[in-house]
Amino acid sequence: MTHTPRDTSHIQPRDRAEILAQALPYIRKFHGKTMVIKYGGNAMTDPELQAAFAEDVVLLKLVGINPVVVHGGGPQIEGLLKRLGKQGQFIQGMRVTDAETMEVVEWVLAGEVQQDIVGLINRAGGKAVGLTGRDGAMIHARKLRMVDTADPSKEHDVGQVGDIVGIDPSVVKALQEDQFIPVVSPIGFGEQNESYNINADVVAAKLATVLQAEKLLMLTNIPGVLDKQGALLPTLTMRQIDELMADGTISGGMIPKLAGAIDAARSGVNAVHIIDGRVPHAMLLEILSDQAFGTMIRSH
Repeated sequence: MTHTPRDTSHIQPRDRAEILAQALPYIRKFHGKTMVIKYGGNAMTDPELQAAFAEDVVLLKLVGINPVVVHGGGPQIEGLLKRLGKQGQFIQGMRVTDAETMEVVEWVLAGEVQQDIVGLINRAGGKAVGLTGRDGAMIHARKLRMVDTADPSKEHDVGQVGDIVGIDPSVVKALQEDQFIPVVSPIGFGEQNESYNINADVVAAKLATVLQAEKLLMLTNIPGVLDKQGALLPTLTMRQIDELMADGTISGGMIPKLAGAIDAARSGVNAVHIIDGRVPHAMLLEILSDQAFGTMIRSH
């Protein structure tokens, strides 16, 4: 896949200078700060959006911000399981991960998907390094206990799906100090050296908390959090989120995404952004301008 540089000849030099000048206060404010980026959705599968994402990550690093990328890979895992003739089984929306499925998860996440992202960032001029939760004993996990939603006395066995016990970020910090960009696959390890498949949103939120990140950025396939009329809510406080959940405005797949975001914001991450990953450079636009390209959840 070749990426042709975008033609920017129509932008006048004066306008370019103006754009840079407007970004300067944000660059100054966030210099030296860590930002954890959950990379998923269209941004991860559309070649043009992939290239724009890699450029954004490299630019953030070049202006002195420390990006850490956490990625998922649900569709890619599903695709390989289908090719192997293995039928995915889900309980309460969670993939049942038996030993064979776990092997596929590791191949896809720590192999194909991670190396694609590392390659894109490197080609855009960065120095990316791929990690799983095993590297540097980073993500210590245990088996997820899934309680039945209808009958709380009953538990479902979803196999090697993990719950985070703790994160040791020292390997990530060491890489950041050497100007590398860490790319993390959401795989943890247990007491008996067994592997666990962990939800990437949860890993990103917990990693942002442990790293005391300035921001957690979650790239999604939606414009952000919408009100009942379908209009974007550019900023939200914790209290507003509680109210929107109570009246049903926030429901379905948005709830688990926001649960991690809320945890991170309550645990000291200054702001969590839920960003429309279908917009090229949405991440830069959200961080380095005062325009809203998603929803920002403030911690205070």
